[in-house]
Amino acid sequence: MQINQTKNEGLKRAYQLTIPASDIEKRIDAEVAKVAPQVKMPGFRPGKVPANLVRKMHGEQIHAQIVNETVRESVDRLMKDEKLRPAMQPSISFDESYEEGKDAKLDVELEVLPDVQAPDTDGIKLERLTVPVTDEQVDEALQNIASQQKSYKDAAKTKKAGEGDQIIIDFTGSIDGVEFEGGKAEGAPLVIGSGQFIPGFEEQLTGVKTGEEKTITVNFPDDYPAENLKGKEAQFAIKVQQVKVEQETKLDDEFAKSLGLEGIDKLRELLRGQLEQETNGLTRTQMKRQLLDQLASGHDFPVPQSMVEAEFEQIWNQLQQEAARDENPEQAIKEVESEKDDYRSIAERRVRLGLLLSEIGQKNGVEVSGQEMNMLIQQAAQQYRQEDRQRFMQLIQSEPMAAAQLRAPLYEDKVVDFLFDKAEITERDVTREELEAAIEAEDQTGEAKPAAKKPSAKKPSAKKKAASKKDSSDEASSDEGAKKAPAKKPAAKKAAADADDGDKPVAKKKAPVKKAATSKAADEKAGDAEAAAKKPAAKKAPAKKAAPKK
Repeated sequence: MQINQTKNEGLKRAYQLTIPASDIEKRIDAEVAKVAPQVKMPGFRPGKVPANLVRKMHGEQIHAQIVNETVRESVDRLMKDEKLRPAMQPSISFDESYEEGKDAKLDVELEVLPDVQAPDTDGIKLERLTVPVTDEQVDEALQNIASQQKSYKDAAKTKKAGEGDQIIIDFTGSIDGVEFEGGKAEGAPLVIGSGQFIPGFEEQLTGVKTGEEKTITVNFPDDYPAENLKGKEAQFAIKVQQVKVEQETKLDDEFAKSLGLEGIDKLRELLRGQLEQETNGLTRTQMKRQLLDQLASGHDFPVPQSMVEAEFEQIWNQLQQEAARDENPEQAIKEVESEKDDYRSIAERRVRLGLLLSEIGQKNGVEVSGQEMNMLIQQAAQQYRQEDRQRFMQLIQSEPMAAAQLRAPLYEDKVVDFLFDKAEITERDVTREELEAAIEAEDQTGEAKPAAKKPSAKKPSAKKKAASKKDSSDEASSDEGAKKAPAKKPAAKKAAADADDGDKPVAKKKAPVKKAATSKAADEKAGDAEAAAKKPAAKKAPAKKAAPKK
């Protein structure tokens, strides 16, 4: 094979490979000889069909197979001989004028990974902001649980149902005197003022008493999911079985036992642990941003634009999806579009940090073990529908790039933990509000992050929530060939382009989309109703009351 370099500009490389016709012919002859004993043809004993007839029958198929294999092996050899580390899948163009019996020519274009010098990991200084969990916070969490475990007791028969009271009702819905499917229920609980049923339903039941019968008229919303009910006026014949009033929940051992625990002390212990885990996650976020900002400030090397573009596409797709789900999608999309250049800068920062962390990890022997990788695969597979799990497993096994994508978040976190262990860390107790403020301050001052239009920490828009799926300084591509999928975790009051510095649970997703792999050589380098009366929202109707919900 002849190798002729046609471009060497920055990280871009291009080569023309010439594969002699004689090499292809030899391989075809060898393949014909290999398959001939298995060919059956009338008039010949099994295994005795002449090679020239085998070639006449199957030559075109064998030729195409050999050419494809030769091209793949030639690209692998190019990577090895030229000591190339592709950043992404090389672009391969085959000479369209090629004919059997002639030399085969192909053009290969790629970007290579830059030579990154692993920084000195000594002398890193970090501040850990810790949030002690107070008894008052545990009490508040306990009250929150109690508010979600409301219980009701029967009220006097003379009691008129008011805001916050629960009524147990039977109802039958009809349109123009004809009952409709799913519009009937018995013993359905409804809390007045909960907004659980379609508009106008609950309001007309305010003031009812136990045993009362009443017919109300409501209109189904125009966007109701059931076509036969959209915008229709319906009548509901209602009988009130019981009016109930909320009873005070006593936070005692009995309450804890109703939740399956030994007593109230055990419940408080569990709540304290959960609060500590949550604040520890924020602490890690803040420390990780300090660390990555220090690394980013000291390194500015060219990065492959193909990796930047792939990273940007992930950010951009997530932003567009989140903006489309915003209450005002047109405005949200317009806002996102106005900061497109900022997000591209974020993508470049991620790639650079990813390469830097990968180099640190390789230099210091950081690895993801086979056992850890198996656990990752099993956890990720569980998040697919049953019918898609096998396809996911096959993808991970057959595509090194897909496996690298899955491994990348854990690998990065292990490198970060390695750096934490080497750093000089001082600790300072702060309140949760101070910790969140520190995180947001870093969002606004971090290198290569959008400086304008920083969102309120309290009420992020769709654009901001979308960006918060991945942090500008956290998720990045590395020379493991890994492009991380957006992790799904709540953003702890983070600003527009920043979040997810902590642990990243794998997102629930559809069947995996196959990632383009680099050549084999590069891959080796790489080493997620109460009947029809129900309102669209949120509450799930029991199956037996399967009327259409909005």
